[in-house]
Amino acid sequence: MSLRFAFNTNGAAHHRLDDALTLIAEAGYAGVALTLDIHHLDPFDPAFALNTRNVAARLRTLGLGCVVETGARFLLNPRAKHEPTLVSADPDGRALRIEFLTRAMRVVAETSGEAMSFWSGVPKVGVDRVQARGWLLDGVAEIVRRAESMGVVAALEPEPGMLVETIADWSGMQVPGLKLALDTGHCLVTGDYNPATAVVDFAESLGTVTIEDMRRGEHVHLPFGEGDMDVPSVLGALEATGFPGLICVELSRDSHRADLMIPSAISALRLAFASSSLSDQGADK
Repeated sequence: MSLRFAFNTNGAAHHRLDDALTLIAEAGYAGVALTLDIHHLDPFDPAFALNTRNVAARLRTLGLGCVVETGARFLLNPRAKHEPTLVSADPDGRALRIEFLTRAMRVVAETSGEAMSFWSGVPKVGVDRVQARGWLLDGVAEIVRRAESMGVVAALEPEPGMLVETIADWSGMQVPGLKLALDTGHCLVTGDYNPATAVVDFAESLGTVTIEDMRRGEHVHLPFGEGDMDVPSVLGALEATGFPGLICVELSRDSHRADLMIPSAISALRLAFASSSLSDQGADK
């Protein structure tokens, strides 16, 4: 099979969205991981519905698939990064997060996208973690219910430092219909799973997959070749399990050189995939 790669627009934050999509298509990606943000398809813009239709039309013209990402830093609160979340003490804040994720799922539906990726959030100091987990389960169940009514996939991403930090945390939620948004780099940070093993063990649960380089124990997204990720082994596992979805590159700290990172990342992935295929052929002899 041929793996399908995508590039996350949070790594092109200084580009207009249409320019970023054009660069991604020209580099040869099969799709885009679209991070909704104040400058990239703002879900709270009064013209959101029209803008979404225009983006969907542009994706079709460029031949790009889509995964919708929801990691915008200050979209909901200009004074607090990533707030409010599904584990915020304020019920109105949790409702705002659910409304945002619902709008993100509308983008998935309009673009015929593959999934909407989201995360749990970090409980604030003084918030009881058992209570926070209850809020999270209620919120996730509601998101999955809405996703099913729209015919889209909702995938929760374990994120270092958050309430759902590891794959084991995700597994423990046991919400029917919820998929796993696997960032393979996060496995190196938390140390709970070898990235390639995670791909194999959770193949049936994967909603979307992200890859980048990363150092063990350090949550910093890096260009390929600068960390500890065994990229060929991860790509080999994705091929072996028949993963059909987009494999999304997230380089959120490299927007200042997106013009270089967009083409260089897919070149590195193609080389790594070729290496993994050659290794498999050698093993078969």
